[in-house]
Amino acid sequence: MGLVVQEIKAKSILSKSGIPGVDYCINPYVGCSHACKYCYATFMKKYTGHTEEWGYFIDAKINAPDILRRQLKKAKPGAVMLSSVTDAYQPAEAGYKLTRQCLETLLEYQFPVGILTKSPLVLRDLDVIKKFDDIEVGLTVTTDNERIRKIFEPHAPSIEARINALKTLHKQGIKTYAFIGPVLPMDPERLAQEIRPYVHRVLIDRMNYVSKTRGIYTRFGLNQWFDKTFTVNIMQRLKSEFSGKDASIC
Repeated sequence: MGLVVQEIKAKSILSKSGIPGVDYCINPYVGCSHACKYCYATFMKKYTGHTEEWGYFIDAKINAPDILRRQLKKAKPGAVMLSSVTDAYQPAEAGYKLTRQCLETLLEYQFPVGILTKSPLVLRDLDVIKKFDDIEVGLTVTTDNERIRKIFEPHAPSIEARINALKTLHKQGIKTYAFIGPVLPMDPERLAQEIRPYVHRVLIDRMNYVSKTRGIYTRFGLNQWFDKTFTVNIMQRLKSEFSGKDASIC
């Protein structure tokens, strides 16, 4: 199945957020080609008119930077998150550069920015990122097992690429964090050892959308990861490995 990419024009790009500590969200794309099996944002499909399977269509909001500039002129200063229902650095961004242009616009106003992505493409924009007074970049890393990653996140970048991106950002003096969520089958001590040197803080979250993934867990003999007591133990082990860091369970 091929990826369907459409160009659309948005009416708004700076959206008010209900996420604690975040005032606004920016999503330069609708849909995400990572095709993560657990993605909560699949509800967006019903608003798009797409018939393709989730993960196989993207709508690029080609006017996003222009709309953002107009909205920022009237917006009350606040923290901005890139992104909440898409990955702002999914492969399409390499060509469209909508996220980069939005960052350049935010820089003009110096709004505090938080970026969360699974992609090392974020490193392309280090020149812009380093100019912000207040910015934080997070990489989502859900497992230390590449086989598990391929099952649940078939088109997303490798675990190694994500950790290397954290390492580069950290060495460049950027405030970094890891989002370990949802917690997929893993060796928690091993994952923590690989991430710990390169992050200022860590967020840990369980699988909250089990209906989407129950069949996958059963097919691959991973049913123990549905057991609440078992997963809570894994999360606590993860947190303890980040002692001295700002580590929290969502």
